[in-house]
Amino acid sequence: MQKKLIALAVASVASGAAFAQTNVTMYGIADAGYVYSSGSAMSGVRGNNEFSGIQSGLLSGSRLGFRGEEALGNGLKAVFTLEYSLNIDNNSGVGSTGGLNARQQFVGLAGGFGQIALGRQYSPGYVATVNNDPAGGAAFEPQSYMTAQAGNTITPNSGARWDNALTYTSPNWGGFTGKAIYSFGENSSCTVANPAPPPGTITTTTLNDTCVSTTDNSRWGLGANFASGAFNVDAVYQVRQQVRPAGVLSNSALWGDDIAEWYVGGSFDLKFVKLMASYQDQNDKNRINNDNSTWSLGAVVPLGNAAIHLAWAQTDFDQGLVDGKTNGAMIAGTYAFSKRTTAYAGYVWNKNDNDSLGLGPVGGVGAPGETNNTFLAGVRHSF
Repeated sequence: MQKKLIALAVASVASGAAFAQTNVTMYGIADAGYVYSSGSAMSGVRGNNEFSGIQSGLLSGSRLGFRGEEALGNGLKAVFTLEYSLNIDNNSGVGSTGGLNARQQFVGLAGGFGQIALGRQYSPGYVATVNNDPAGGAAFEPQSYMTAQAGNTITPNSGARWDNALTYTSPNWGGFTGKAIYSFGENSSCTVANPAPPPGTITTTTLNDTCVSTTDNSRWGLGANFASGAFNVDAVYQVRQQVRPAGVLSNSALWGDDIAEWYVGGSFDLKFVKLMASYQDQNDKNRINNDNSTWSLGAVVPLGNAAIHLAWAQTDFDQGLVDGKTNGAMIAGTYAFSKRTTAYAGYVWNKNDNDSLGLGPVGGVGAPGETNNTFLAGVRHSF
């Protein structure tokens, strides 16, 4: 009898363990470095633009995250990720600025069919650009900062993270994976921008002029990746629908149309050097347009625990008065002390045409008509 009771107790514990297959992992990155950036002021203006200081997240964005999964049976599992940005160079981080400053926040279900998730998530353009970037999407890499500052969503930066998103990620089918995303604009149809005129005011505005579509500022995207051995290729198409920036009147003739982007990139690993290239284009159909295209070339040369990272990129603007180019080049070195700790240093050259935007690897330093030189060094630790 006593043996039966012991057996039942063991079975009960085992059964409880079977239903409690929830695994939660805390992870993060602490990354900071010194940056010195200098360039002339915009054309026709005397003086220099300079920056000298410590910046967080140069090689990889500093973050604190939690991810987990629970087995639900029959191959189905619940998954979640909560990941928050940290600026370890100053007193700002999780919750210190009035918000959580989330990089990702989502929950979903995964199984043999792939994964369906809801929340703030990466668009397909994020993974594609990181795959084919010689510095893994580092803030100082030319393709990275150019696409971010040009206002693109196909970028390894914040513009690639979409709120209110529903995603589907396929399983790996012989090296091929796909991802689809839809981000809801979440507008109420008649609560935007144009206030009702005071009583007695003569106006030609009708009630419908104060209403917008519930799909305004929604987004959708499709991405495909094929990776086999040394070869990798990515293709992405993303659309922002009926774009209306905050505060813009609903009957504004300048806004309300789509912005479409596409990207193709690839890499090939020859062991002694990894080569990569990409091209992308943005077509802004709004009257105040932000048309631009960016191409990039890169290489990574492994040297044991060290590596040399090389990149060149050009962004070509076609926005009427802003109709010039920005060119950028990077040479950087990394040294892995361990699997978790990496030291890095680099130099970035950036040249803006007189009629281009003032792009640069350090925000606020770039100016039209400027040649900019940036030096940096730092340490990244992951856990």
